[in-house]
Amino acid sequence: MKVLGIDIGGSGIKAAIVNTKNGELLSERHRIDTPKTAEPKAVAKIIKEMVKHFGWKGPVGCCFPTIIVNNQCMHYGNLSKEWVGVKVDKLFKKECKGVKFYISNDADLAGVAEINLGAGKGVKGKIFVITLGTGIGSGLFYDGKLIPNVELGRIYHTDGDIIEKFAADSARKREDLPLKDWAKRVDLFLNHVKTIHTPKLFIIGGGISKKFDKFKEYLTVDIPVEVAKFGNNAGIIGAAIYASKKSKK
Repeated sequence: MKVLGIDIGGSGIKAAIVNTKNGELLSERHRIDTPKTAEPKAVAKIIKEMVKHFGWKGPVGCCFPTIIVNNQCMHYGNLSKEWVGVKVDKLFKKECKGVKFYISNDADLAGVAEINLGAGKGVKGKIFVITLGTGIGSGLFYDGKLIPNVELGRIYHTDGDIIEKFAADSARKREDLPLKDWAKRVDLFLNHVKTIHTPKLFIIGGGISKKFDKFKEYLTVDIPVEVAKFGNNAGIIGAAIYASKKSKK
């Protein structure tokens, strides 16, 4: 099945048409910067632009960078506070004149791609898919089943702020950290997650995953750590797979 997958991030909105059987991108990936205000109306206009760019009329899967319950935004994450309580599918459907949207958390959907077709395929037990970008996303799976909305990026760090402010890729860029120094922060985070969750496998995704070979040597956590097969496209692919399944129900 061909589905348009859209990945809304704190800094960019990315989309492509996806073959949901094998995860292949059937179009060039299109990216537009996330509006600085990141308010609902501003983001909805970008989504409309994306749908128009692809000439798309079918179902759309959409990653959203915070907690989503029944298509409703429960926290604003790194976006505008105006998102809280918004039914995201209805907002986008109205803006796009009836196009059907299926919305879920971004790390959860990146995990859907990796568990179904990528680095976690066939792996039993507890798996965390960790996306490192503007924030830290976390998708939890047990024996291939998603446990939704596990927001590990909002664990509090010793300095009193949430861990993603300390260890997300945006922190590396903001503080101009050498990759080694930043990786040690990620390692601290992974070791903490290991202590409280004892997963069988970590899968690292997000934009920084393309540099995984350059920083994996600094990770000391004694749980296997793999790079996402689909890299920074995992969200797009997982969103498309999610929409494909939901639209058939």
